[in-house]
Amino acid sequence: MPTIKRSVTTLPAGDLERAKSWYAENLGLKPTAEDASGLVYELDGGTKVCLFPSTGRASGDHTQVSFDVEDLEAEVNGLKANGVEFEDYDLPGFTTRNSIFTEGDAKAAWLHDSEGNMICLSEGQGY
Repeated sequence: MPTIKRSVTTLPAGDLERAKSWYAENLGLKPTAEDASGLVYELDGGTKVCLFPSTGRASGDHTQVSFDVEDLEAEVNGLKANGVEFEDYDLPGFTTRNSIFTEGDAKAAWLHDSEGNMICLSEGQGY
């Protein structure tokens, strides 16, 4: 069995410049590497998120990457003030309030990036 130490997530982008602007303006992320093959964002713990040019469409119907944050409510409110729309759910056993799902100490909220990728912001146990 392999010994897995970290994760790298790759996400499609129809327009890398648009995606680069969206990630900088909304998530405060700046690429640590950038070339024709895409953008690389290095995060804590050796994890990375890479955006690559693609003519395909992101499915956007499930979580494609999850980012841990310290204060989810503040992040959601700040992003909403910046025009970012969050998903709201009202399903049996899975309901959001102010776009935040809470289960015990864990909280999560879902949104789409400029390319249609589904992003989860979480506090506590990641989703």
